[in-house]
Parts: sequence; C-alpha cells; structure tokens
Amino acid sequence: EATKVRNVDQIQLGPHIMNTWYFSPFPAEYTKFRKLFFCEFCLAFFGYQSELTRHSKRCKWTHPPGNEIYRSKDQNIEVAMFEVDGSKELVYTQNICYIAKLFLDHKTLWEDTTPFLFYVLTEVTTRGCSVVGYFSKEKSTELNSHGNNVACILTLPCHQRKG
Repeated sequence: EATKVRNVDQIQLGPHIMNTWYFSPFPAEYTKFRKLFFCEFCLAFFGYQSELTRHSKRCKWTHPPGNEIYRSKDQNIEVAMFEVDGSKELVYTQNICYIAKLFLDHKTLWEDTTPFLFYVLTEVTTRGCSVVGYFSKEKSTELNSHGNNVACILTLPCHQRKG
C-alpha cells in the first residue's frame, strides 16, 4: 500500500518546532491544520497556539503519567524514564503514537494501546519532565510470553544526534 501524503507539516512540543516526515491519522477536525501544538507534558494537541496557551495555564501535569522508574544526571543533563500503561492512560499513549507516526513511516498506529507498556524518556528541566522519546512493548501474558519484544522506538528529531 502506498504511503499516504503527509498531512501535518510541523508540530510544536514545548520550545521545539519540528518538521514532520510522514502522514499520521489525526482526528478529522485537525486535517485543516498544517501545524499542531502539543502540551509538552500531557501531550494534548491543538490547532491554534492560543488554545495551547489557554490549556497550559490550567494543565497540572509536569511529567508523563505512570511510574518514574529511572533517573540519572550525567554530563549536565538530567533524564527520567516513566513506565506508562496503555490501558490506564489511553489518551496519552494514543497521542504519543500520533506523534511517532509523524516520524516513522512504517509504524502501525494502534488505536488500542491497552496491550502495551510505554517507556517514556524525558529530560528533566525547571518546567518539568519533557518527552525526548519512547519505546513500547507488549505486556507479557499467558498467550504472549515474549514480553521483551520492542514494538516501537522513537527519539524525537529535536533530540537526535546528541550522543
């Protein structure tokens, strides 16, 4: 099947503006926008900067949902990793999949993120924990004993090539 034509030219996530590479199936009401604005903490997205500004004034999130499972400060950068259950944080995990699809041509977008665990790497700043990238894997079950297989991995373009 041919790749669909890119529908969003740019996204803004926190202070980072990124040109997108591929199509992502955002809800129909967002198809008229060539740039989308994402809350850097809860990943809610908007078609207008003013909507994000209004949202940011009332959004209480300062890090991804789920459990912080790792933190390290090295080379003047502090990072934290969060484990997010796709069945408990459906909107957050669907939104991170929308973002990933913009940069991964062959990603299968999972409308149902419930069978996955998402491991979200963040950079700790004075504002909070901002997404750098993530990987996801299927949860281990009796039917799926291969729970260590990575389903998807993404480093956002603004954080690539930093060593």
